[in-house]
Amino acid sequence: MRAWMLPTGCTGFEQLERHDLPEPSPGPGEVLIAPRAWSINYRDFLVASGKYMGGALVKPGIPLCDGAGEVVAVGDGVTRFRPGDRVQSTFFVDWLDGPPRQVPALGDGHTPGLLAEKVVLPQNAVIPMARTLDFAEAACLPCAGVTAWNALCEGPRPIKPGERVLVLGTGGSDRDVLIG
Repeated sequence: MRAWMLPTGCTGFEQLERHDLPEPSPGPGEVLIAPRAWSINYRDFLVASGKYMGGALVKPGIPLCDGAGEVVAVGDGVTRFRPGDRVQSTFFVDWLDGPPRQVPALGDGHTPGLLAEKVVLPQNAVIPMARTLDFAEAACLPCAGVTAWNALCEGPRPIKPGERVLVLGTGGSDRDVLIG
């Protein structure tokens, strides 16, 4: 099983190395995912350059917090998913809703990320993909979604019901989006 890893003390993505690792298998409460698409964020560059939260990597790590793929296998006690389900990562390892709290984030230098052929994650670290999205589209949502949610709902002036938000520069579209 191939995985791409950043070495201890990494200072940038140019140090990314391919490794052959043992085939992973899910334990209790875990799912084995075969990622089909990944996206890279500014935060991933911070991790690779040793400038994210705790500084330089203290051990080799698999990077990237965003990805989408298929469930290959499930461990004992997994009730939310079955093999063949299309899923995307959630950015945070174990936070699905409620007030924000300090929890590990995928690919943060301490928690493995998604840049591998197969990844074992807790079942709460993935959510079902929208049927209308392909893998590449879904892979772009976790970090960007948390960033947008934080800016809109947890920032210095959270939006209120009935307010409008103008979103500019949302990607490949030649249109701006008005959500009202």
